[in-house]
Amino acid sequence: MKVICSTLNAKYIHTNLAIRYLKAYASPEFDIQIKEYTIKDPIMNIVSDLYQQKPSVIGFSCYIWNIEETLKVVSMLKKIDPSIYIVLGGPEVTYDTSYWMKNYPEIDFIVIGEGEQTFKQLLTELEMSQNLLNVHGVAYREEGKVKITPQRNKLDLKELPSPYRFPEDIPHLSKRVSYIETSRGCPFSCQFCLSSIEVGVRYFDREKIKDDIRYLMANGAKTIKFVDRTFNISRSYAMEMFRFLIDEHLPGTVFQFEITADIMRPEVIEFLNQEAPKGLFRFEIGVQSTNDYTNELVMRKQNFVKLTRTVTMVKEGGKIDQHLDLIAGLPEEDYSSFRKTFNDVFEMRPEELQLGFLKMLRGTGVRLRAAEHQYVYMDHSPYEILSNNVLSFDDIVRIKQVEDVLEKYWNDHRMDNTVEYLVMNAFPSAFDFFQEFGSYWDVQGWSRIGHQLEDLFRRLHSFLEYKSIDELDIVTSLMKYDYLKHHKFKPRKPWWEANLEKQQRTQLYKQISENPSLLGEAFTILGLDEKELYKHTMLEEVSFDLSSYLETGEIISAPSYLLAYFDPTNSRTVIFPFK
Repeated sequence: MKVICSTLNAKYIHTNLAIRYLKAYASPEFDIQIKEYTIKDPIMNIVSDLYQQKPSVIGFSCYIWNIEETLKVVSMLKKIDPSIYIVLGGPEVTYDTSYWMKNYPEIDFIVIGEGEQTFKQLLTELEMSQNLLNVHGVAYREEGKVKITPQRNKLDLKELPSPYRFPEDIPHLSKRVSYIETSRGCPFSCQFCLSSIEVGVRYFDREKIKDDIRYLMANGAKTIKFVDRTFNISRSYAMEMFRFLIDEHLPGTVFQFEITADIMRPEVIEFLNQEAPKGLFRFEIGVQSTNDYTNELVMRKQNFVKLTRTVTMVKEGGKIDQHLDLIAGLPEEDYSSFRKTFNDVFEMRPEELQLGFLKMLRGTGVRLRAAEHQYVYMDHSPYEILSNNVLSFDDIVRIKQVEDVLEKYWNDHRMDNTVEYLVMNAFPSAFDFFQEFGSYWDVQGWSRIGHQLEDLFRRLHSFLEYKSIDELDIVTSLMKYDYLKHHKFKPRKPWWEANLEKQQRTQLYKQISENPSLLGEAFTILGLDEKELYKHTMLEEVSFDLSSYLETGEIISAPSYLLAYFDPTNSRTVIFPFK
């Protein structure tokens, strides 16, 4: 019996851990082949590839991001070869199982919940007696009626075999994200999250996990992401793992964690700030909302004061990038309240602020009680909300405009100095800047066309001219600085019109070549002659004292110049300010 475990990942860089657990658990009794695709792959290509393997059973791992495309694949496969057993598993089909079985006759079986043992038992019965009552936690049909067997007790995670040791994965480790699971379950009960359904937290064997991490690093893994819902729920465990990763990491490896910030003790952060190499760790922190009543309604316990303390301490340590999440559309959080939530969180200046929208996932409390808050949401995945009793669809559209420019102008960090100045000086708040700019962006039709880097600067400048903001010359100068400092090579044509006459520019270059100490000792060491200056640098005037700004962050009105040196040996740019 030939068995394939498959899935459609959101991107190539993602790796599906679930199907690897199934393969590891079913071995050696069953030789399972893993076949991964992406949701962007043509359906015909996926179907053709799977069909040509001549499988008896194909199991698909299903999530909100791939269920629609997966069902298309399943439907085509069944039309081509009805004898193939189609098995679905994963969070998207575990809840509301009867719905999937009744509405999609091409699905033969659904594995419910934790799948390792259930899937192996199902394969055994399909190969032997086909007594499906022996399989715990599976849905199937008998005489046209859907049958669902009771789920078994939770697995002892310490007994699960490693899903990381397949030779065929080794060539891809350096190019993809490796996911590590050290626990299952979540201690919290947030009603918008599937993790709240499973009570309690169970841990894998720590030493086995460490050996797996050593194996992944030794074979080239660069990004290792822990999928534990709350990595730091046990302080002693988190400290042990942090210590292990600091001591044994290989250069170039990055570890990502989902942490609950308000329960992280200051001494843990102090330890990380002192011991962790810069860039080794990355934290993902779900804030979601700072509205206390909203958090109470979704059974989310959160101390925002302590959360702020944690985020601030980590940021001041300068070692760990932080990704903070917000969810628009939670119960009783209207537009005004979400504006406050956004500003509360942006105030901490996280390296990345992810603005998402509530998804009414099957099995979650918010979906089961949707009528209480008059939720209207998509019938199909990802079940995103369209409105509720306090948030209209107009409000949703406006917040989506914020999300669009937030991604481009903050999370990508193309112009941090410019955005910082604007939110502090030119607009009532950060949210108002992103909202007004996002609405302008939408009206211009830019959300429907692509863009290059220069377009982002031109479009922001166009918006600021439209707004007639004060001190546009200062903002334009900051935009020049932001634009140049992120270039590795000299741009052929910058987005702004030249503000120096050719004669003045020539005179300044001559002055610099004759007196390089004008730009400081670091520039003198470069030893560039006038020809090399023209070849490897750009010279621009700015409307404030750039030297003072770079030292103190203060804007002092006094015209100065910047010389951007595009270092051809190191592919980097160095900015030299001078008067």
